[in-house]
Amino acid sequence: MSRIIRIAMAQIDPTLGDLQGNCEKIGEFIRHAKQKGADLVVFPELSITGYSPMDLLFDSGFISENVRYLKQVAKTMPDDITAIVGFADPTPAGLRNGAAILRKGKILDKRYKTLLPNYDVFDEKRYFVPAEENLPVWLEIGGTKVNLGLEICEDLWDTDRPIKVTDTLVAAGAEFIINISASPFEYNKRDVRKNLVLEKVGRLNKPFMLVNLIGGQDEMVFDGNSFAYGSDSNLIGWGGEFTESLTVFDLDLEKGVGKPISLPGVRREESIFNALVLGVKDYFRKTGCRKAVLGLSGGIDSALVAVIAAQALGAENLTSVSMPSKFTARMSIDDARLLCDRLHVKYLEIPIDPVAKIYDESLRNIFAGMKRNIAEENIQSRIRGNLLMAIANKFDSYLLSTGNKTELALGYCTMYGDMCGALAVISDLSKTDVYTLARFINETRDDLIPKRIYDRIPTAELAEGQFDPFDYEIVSPLVDSIINDQLSKTELIKLGYEKSLVDDIFRKIKNAEFKRHQAAPGIKITGKAFGVGRRYPIINHFEEI
Repeated sequence: MSRIIRIAMAQIDPTLGDLQGNCEKIGEFIRHAKQKGADLVVFPELSITGYSPMDLLFDSGFISENVRYLKQVAKTMPDDITAIVGFADPTPAGLRNGAAILRKGKILDKRYKTLLPNYDVFDEKRYFVPAEENLPVWLEIGGTKVNLGLEICEDLWDTDRPIKVTDTLVAAGAEFIINISASPFEYNKRDVRKNLVLEKVGRLNKPFMLVNLIGGQDEMVFDGNSFAYGSDSNLIGWGGEFTESLTVFDLDLEKGVGKPISLPGVRREESIFNALVLGVKDYFRKTGCRKAVLGLSGGIDSALVAVIAAQALGAENLTSVSMPSKFTARMSIDDARLLCDRLHVKYLEIPIDPVAKIYDESLRNIFAGMKRNIAEENIQSRIRGNLLMAIANKFDSYLLSTGNKTELALGYCTMYGDMCGALAVISDLSKTDVYTLARFINETRDDLIPKRIYDRIPTAELAEGQFDPFDYEIVSPLVDSIINDQLSKTELIKLGYEKSLVDDIFRKIKNAEFKRHQAAPGIKITGKAFGVGRRYPIINHFEEI
């Protein structure tokens, strides 16, 4: 007797808290899966609620409604298809991160997440209690009985954990493993997930499917990249990257295999660009804002943000503003205008010298006898921030902040100036990667960014003859080693960095902590971004000697 079942991976982009909209989407995908002949359709982790609900999970009304909508999905789905849907289940032992198995109007069974992540952006031990056991579930799918091993996201990431969920499920008789995930994007994450699964497939000789979210949610972006591997380690299903999809494949349960397909290659820069575009797009779509404003200085950072925003929102919804002062080079204005022409976005130009003179006059007596310094320089940045906020407010737009991760780490940014904004688009992108991404854009988009923008020496143009006070080729990787890799001073010095430089950079990072606590949320693309995943105190007297 044939034991071939047709499976659909439903890689969806839910909106957090929109329980009705999410359930309508789930219902639509179930119907499409049925039309494609699927016996089983699988959705990502917490697909009813969206991920991560954070303290919404303390709201009893939110929890009860999520269960009500789950039951509604079950009641309205076709009878001859089975669905697995992620939701939050208020069990007698506490709230659990659950997967519900739906069929013929009912919740047939449930399974719960065992390994609760509690690092970086994850805080699941704050909300959930873990599963007490890991048992497969017997299901009749497509006329055949299947002993299914069902796990949730972190249950796969068990390398350093005492509980091995996948191994336990297989030992209990599971013949096919399904992992429903909400695994955020990092630029190497697809390969990390793939390798984790292939290690288990090769060792346990069982087919394995992982279904992941896509979409932007606050600081996180989910890339999808859902996939299925047969027990022979051949790829048999792939949901694509940064796109909603319904991917159908056949699995021979007797042999544990399906029809092999190829996994397309992915270029690091392309994935990062697409992640940032999706992060901006969903941030605006899900908050209900359509238009954006940004300050276009003629430098590389704002140019890159302009390209990303135009792609995400449409050129017609982006306004770029050049705000030259007496220190602004003519090339900065010309390059900003040229980029706007190439992007077909609206360009505004507002000279700030008249406003700066009023500030100078107001402060003349107070600053009498003192040399011009960072105080006057920052006034220029704050004038620009105020003008941009006024334009954004007037035209129902969000202001995009354009600072990069290296600058934000070192405090080379101005509070209430260039840090103003509703979203910091490239705040998790190092200065090195800013240039790398700009070059990628020009390689693939006919030199869209004027060459002079990324060839010139970086400058904030806040004083005569001013240039950024860092050698970014040295400092940018050093900052990444400190923030992303969390290397100590001793480790960095062993790598060849001068002790005086290491001490200086550590000091700058620590002294700028108060700024980052007030920064706009940024889109996470690395393993350690500034924001909710990095929690350092402002008052901190510890210093490694």
